[in-house]
Amino acid sequence: MDLKKEILDLKKEKKAVILAHFYQIPEVQDIADFIGDSLQLAQKTMQLKEDLIIFAGVYFMAETVKILNPNKRIIIPDKNAGCSLVDDVDINKVKELISRYPDHVVVTYVNSSAILKTMSYIICTSSNAFKIINSIPKDKGIIFLPDKNLGKYLSSVTGRNMVIYEGSCIVHEQFSLEKIIMLKDKHRNAKIIAHPECEDVILKIADFIGSTSALLDFVSKDTSNEYIVATEPGIIHQMRKKCENKVFIPAPPNDSTCACNECRYMKMITLDKILHSLEKEEYEVTLSSEILEKAKVPLLRMMEIS
Repeated sequence: MDLKKEILDLKKEKKAVILAHFYQIPEVQDIADFIGDSLQLAQKTMQLKEDLIIFAGVYFMAETVKILNPNKRIIIPDKNAGCSLVDDVDINKVKELISRYPDHVVVTYVNSSAILKTMSYIICTSSNAFKIINSIPKDKGIIFLPDKNLGKYLSSVTGRNMVIYEGSCIVHEQFSLEKIIMLKDKHRNAKIIAHPECEDVILKIADFIGSTSALLDFVSKDTSNEYIVATEPGIIHQMRKKCENKVFIPAPPNDSTCACNECRYMKMITLDKILHSLEKEEYEVTLSSEILEKAKVPLLRMMEIS
């Protein structure tokens, strides 16, 4: 039997919903009931009546879905689908940082563990970060966790001085400025679009900076026909579906052996694993009631503002 049909039949039988992030492989995106970025997926899960959710993304995202839906079963097809930004965080260093600035408001990027969320006043995504930062009174100091590049970008566009944790996403750190400039020389009419997790040198040459969903929206409405895309290239699948006559070129990393810059964690989810997760209902995301309660507070603050 066709693998895709098996998945769809079993999903219907079990009354499950499949959610997928924009960075998933095309085959996974194509069988999902809903595709989105972190904020869109979080909002969508709270609207679902189904109790069994297969989450095609990385683990911290599945945790976020569980926090917002504590009574639903959240299944991730590969429990090892992690995140370099999340893994890079030293919780003890975060505690020390917060203790040094007790009067500061802790703003945490949604790309973080459930534990880190419990230590936060409010969460933000790359979609709503500007609005979240501006919602905080100007006389209040801000600690921004854990992505340094997003933090520096937000500081520059909001004018707020922030204490920024030195974490980073490997994918967005590895884009090659030299290679992007070479690509631009070959494709002079192409616009460079970039995610704000990219390093400052990449953002400075970008024609447009935005979250994953904002990048997709931009290319859908913009009049140009060529784009150099500086984010995880999974989003290009949706860009090509929306804009069939446009050209999308993945921005290359420093690694000379690779033409694009994929997140190996995102690519761990496959159709085979999704089928297995439906059959066996593995691997379920579980969190203690204490973590669920504490982490939900800053998430709901974010969603009220968003």
